[in-house]
Amino acid sequence: MFAVPGTLEGVDGGIQGGSGSVRGSDDTGRPDEDGAAPTALAAELGTALGERATLVQFSSAFCAPCRATRRVLDEIAGMVPGVTHVEIDAEARLDLVRRLEIVRTPTVLVLDAGGRVVRRATGQPRKADVIAALGAAL
Repeated sequence: MFAVPGTLEGVDGGIQGGSGSVRGSDDTGRPDEDGAAPTALAAELGTALGERATLVQFSSAFCAPCRATRRVLDEIAGMVPGVTHVEIDAEARLDLVRRLEIVRTPTVLVLDAGGRVVRRATGQPRKADVIAALGAAL
C-alpha cells in the first residue's frame, strides 16, 4: 500500500504537481446532487472497476498532455495490482463531463473500489502524485 506523503493534503486541500494539480474530493459516499449513488458513476463508465481502485482519465483527441498522462496511468495500473485505467473521450461523453464538472483535459479521477471519487487531478499529473493519490483509494 502506498503511503500518502505529508504534502498531500486531506479532503479539502490539494497539491500542485507538474502542470496539473491533485486535490481531494468531497465525495463521502453520499448521493450526488443529481441523486446518483457513487456506484452509478461506475455504471456510466461502461466498464468494470478495478478490484482496488480505478484511474479514470478524461481526454480529447488533440491533447498532447493527454497522451503523456495515458502513458503514466497505464504504467501505474500495470505495476499496482487491482488498479485499472479507464480513458474517456470527453467529446463523446459530454453528459459525464458536465455532471462531473470537467473543465479541461486531461482530468483524472481516482476512484476507490466502491466507485467513489477520492482524488481528482486536472492537467498532467506527475507519476509520484498519482501514486500518492492512490493511497487514499487503497
